Amino acid sequence: MPLRPDEIHIESRRLSIRPFSAGDADETFPCITLSLTRWMAWEPPTDREGFDRIWQAWLPAIAEGTDLVFAVRQRDSGRFLGLAGLHHVRDASAELGIWIREDCHREGIGREAVSLVAGWASREMHIERFTYPVAEENYPSRRIAESLGGVVAEQRETTKYKSVIYQILIR
Repeated sequence: MPLRPDEIHIESRRLSIRPFSAGDADETFPCITLSLTRWMAWEPPTDREGFDRIWQAWLPAIAEGTDLVFAVRQRDSGRFLGLAGLHHVRDASAELGIWIREDCHREGIGREAVSLVAGWASREMHIERFTYPVAEENYPSRRIAESLGGVVAEQRETTKYKSVIYQILIR
């Protein structure tokens, strides 16, 4: 039986990660900037109403446990830091994703959050194999995958950029 979203809490000394909820929306939307999404497969919503439609569509998948979007926060202060994703959890290899607010880049938060989510998914959902798609030129994000033992398994080209798909095994 899948865990209920309110039962999921992943922590480290500095991070607190929980499934996204309506209470996270106000802090999330202002952090989604054009420069942040430059290397994302998606474009930022043009307004708050657009973002509300997006996050409201996440909630049923989170409740079903098929696609999990996590709010990443600083453990001590509760400050919003970004979002982590665990998508397609019923596929042969679930997909990991991350974005961290720009004023918190280069602090190792993305790597720590992805590592925590992958470790949790491995233990709690018995997922051993993950994909991690990333823009070919997004070297900081590529280093996250490589630090977890990820190897490039595929290359793709989108209208926005060339990407590489890492395979990450957790045992």
